[in-house]
Amino acid sequence: MALSSPGTGPETGATGTGTTGPAAPTGAIDASAPGPITPTGTTDRRAPGPAVPGSPTAPRPTRGLLTLLFAGNTAMYALYIGVPGMLLALQVEAVDPADKVANFGLVSGVSAIFATVFNPVAGALSDRSGRRNPWILAGGLLALPVMLLLGSVHTILLVTIAWCLGQAVMNVYQAALTSVVPDRVPPAARGKASAAVGLGLPVGSTIGALLGAAFSEHYRTGYLVFGAIVAATAVLFTVCAREERMPPRAAMPVKEQIAAFGGALRDHDFRWAFIGRALLVLGYFAVAGFQLYVLKDHTDLPAGLSAEEAVAILMPVNSVAMVVSTVLGGWLSDRLDRRKLFVGASAALAALALLVPAFSTSWTAMLAFSVVNGLGFGCYMAVDTALVTMVLPRAEDAARDMGVLNVANAGPQIVAPFVASLIVSLSGGYTALFLVAAVLSVLGALAVRPIRSVR
Repeated sequence: MALSSPGTGPETGATGTGTTGPAAPTGAIDASAPGPITPTGTTDRRAPGPAVPGSPTAPRPTRGLLTLLFAGNTAMYALYIGVPGMLLALQVEAVDPADKVANFGLVSGVSAIFATVFNPVAGALSDRSGRRNPWILAGGLLALPVMLLLGSVHTILLVTIAWCLGQAVMNVYQAALTSVVPDRVPPAARGKASAAVGLGLPVGSTIGALLGAAFSEHYRTGYLVFGAIVAATAVLFTVCAREERMPPRAAMPVKEQIAAFGGALRDHDFRWAFIGRALLVLGYFAVAGFQLYVLKDHTDLPAGLSAEEAVAILMPVNSVAMVVSTVLGGWLSDRLDRRKLFVGASAALAALALLVPAFSTSWTAMLAFSVVNGLGFGCYMAVDTALVTMVLPRAEDAARDMGVLNVANAGPQIVAPFVASLIVSLSGGYTALFLVAAVLSVLGALAVRPIRSVR
């Protein structure tokens, strides 16, 4: 489930993996340079370091990059929502209807391991190569044949293997794409920039849900459509977004590379940002991954409304709320220079949303859940992405460390399907699942409090 540079117009930004936002007079921020010491004795990572013209941190403007980044994230989230949320669930159910919950948990959990491994590895490789566009292009183009393979298999084992490959190539694509904010956006503008990029989540989710519902009877064709969207967007991005090549990084011994992945977690603030993200994502995906089954087995749907049609209704409702809170939360967090307040409050709101379907199985309760959950999760992802980019330990390792952070996204998805299927099996229903997810969201809200360098 993850955001400025001098420009020549309203939609200008950095080259390569940069994003757009308000113009900065001196270029990008070198986050590796130490900021002033605060009264508490810690380094204020919100303060900009010097930008060196002509260096890898001094970007050239690329008109229209904001639109390209929005398109890239929209395509990614469309596949992430439409494939596992609809097509994969239907495919698993078609293979073995009696054990669909356990099998879907197995497929989702095992494939998420590949997401966890490939994202930081791909991020480190793009850091080392000094390029982002080739990784975006390779991951995007490979999505098409992998989706073709996924639609052609007929056993749980082969579905698992094919979706593992899908997670691998999509995380190569995602690792390069998500490095844009720490690469190019000044701290003061990261709320707005993260909100702009974050709009890809609700828009992509809506497209994914609608396409998934449209191809629910022909999921093999649906897989090809999602793969083609990602491939076409990757080509568009890499053709239109100019990239300033950074100096290649020297190769490190494997042992040092493994140690480097965990090095970021030794940083106090980054570690707490990681924990907070992991807790909230675990609670979110424990429920979201089983949405189709929740609607089939838990919710009292109106007569004539199928679960697939219900998903196609809920997702746009959720997305509209998410768009509002993403834009408003990102703007207000910049305006007030407060990140922790918005992150904590939005995580708490997500917890409140989960209580609604826990105590009511009505269709109205699911609609209310979609609205409140969209408000909470949209604001959280926009502002938390901005917060995380401000606590990255080293600017030159931005893609790798954002890949490490993605373990907090993908890692809980490994656990979530197993935990969710276990809770549903032991409790005999989904009420306990909603309650556990709500508790995890509250803990995620509390986890941002120990962060020191960001307000």
